[in-house]
Amino acid sequence: MKTRKILPLVLSMALPMVISMAVNSLYNIVDSYFVAKMSEDALTALALVYPIQNLITAVAVGFGVGMNATVAFFLGAKQQDRADAAATQGMVLSLLHGIILTIVCIGGMPMFLRMFSSDEKIIALALTYSNRAFAFAIAVTLGIAIEKIFQAVGRMEVSMFCMMAGFIANIILDPLMIFGIGIFPKMGIAGAAYATGIGQCLTLILYLIIYKLSPIPVRFRADVMKPEASIAKRLYLIGIPAALNTALPSLLVSALNGILAEFSEKYVLVLGVYYKLQTFIYLTANGIVQGIRPLVGYNYGAGETKRVHRIFQTTLVLSAGVMLIGTILSWLIPYQLIGLFTTNPETVEIGVTALHRISLGFIISAVSVTCSGVLEGLGKGTPSLAISLARYVVVMIPVAFILSWMMGADGVWTAFCITEAITAAFAYLIYRKEVNKILPAASEH
Repeated sequence: MKTRKILPLVLSMALPMVISMAVNSLYNIVDSYFVAKMSEDALTALALVYPIQNLITAVAVGFGVGMNATVAFFLGAKQQDRADAAATQGMVLSLLHGIILTIVCIGGMPMFLRMFSSDEKIIALALTYSNRAFAFAIAVTLGIAIEKIFQAVGRMEVSMFCMMAGFIANIILDPLMIFGIGIFPKMGIAGAAYATGIGQCLTLILYLIIYKLSPIPVRFRADVMKPEASIAKRLYLIGIPAALNTALPSLLVSALNGILAEFSEKYVLVLGVYYKLQTFIYLTANGIVQGIRPLVGYNYGAGETKRVHRIFQTTLVLSAGVMLIGTILSWLIPYQLIGLFTTNPETVEIGVTALHRISLGFIISAVSVTCSGVLEGLGKGTPSLAISLARYVVVMIPVAFILSWMMGADGVWTAFCITEAITAAFAYLIYRKEVNKILPAASEH
């Protein structure tokens, strides 16, 4: 991590994570594809559940980022015992998070759904899916926690393998359990939830088997299981802002659903479809960021400040390249992309308009994504959160509301690219300010 050339190093760490994150994003997309074969109501139900489903993942990923950055820093600083303690206590706390999320999300879902729909058929479908999907929250939080530990020590290929195994299980089980093929009964939307949960459990089991058979540089130790204040503080100082970063899209989706529902539930459906498509694009860019986060933490801990800045530059170029591909696809094959989820001509036309307008902000958004990720790797969770707050709340929601009043539902789609431009400028200013505080040598390059 400290001596290899930057571009080959970043690619070797990032490419497995790009594949892993792309595969991970396919869970919801595959569910939606098969559920869409049932009815538009079923797909709308999935769109309404998505923000809370994303919230569970956000808490797990955010805290995992805290574990990732902390373990990588201690390894770079040659503090093995502290690295072991951070990994062990992080897993214990992740288990607690999973238990709490299971209870709160299942209990609060009926009230949440009625905030956005009065259609009892859609609400019933959404509850059928969410009650089963959220029962696997513990597997999600533990699986993501151990994933971040493997990433912190550079074992990106393990993340890729485990995620792909879970996804393949999901994609095989989805049609079998939804439509009742072979030995499986027809379970409808409940089958989609079970297929996803089984895939998530398989991923966790594989991580544990590989950990046992192929030791990594950090170990889970019974003698350091009890949370220590100093380590817990470090984990949460990075993890809470990172979790909020990941959860903010859920807040945004809920707010935009409220605005779009005033026009038609078709717009709510289109927003849900868009987020499934953009998740695939953005999680690919975020996969690059996840790959370099332990590199940033390790080199920061080892005092290699110039390498940290070069890692940032390389990541920015790679992320912008990914977003350029997303923009091109959004203009070349928009009908095919939207058509994956609905065949209703009116809904497809709305979706194509949305995709065209929103995609204009893809490339510039690489600045915000990269700045946030590198700041998290440096342990600067709060500045990273400030960027995300601007992107998802402070700028986006007011702009979307004002433009929807002026332009109708199309104003919401236009608000995306305007927000990305404003946030990119803000993100770079925050990044330079924070980096110049802790990495003065970086400002010379």
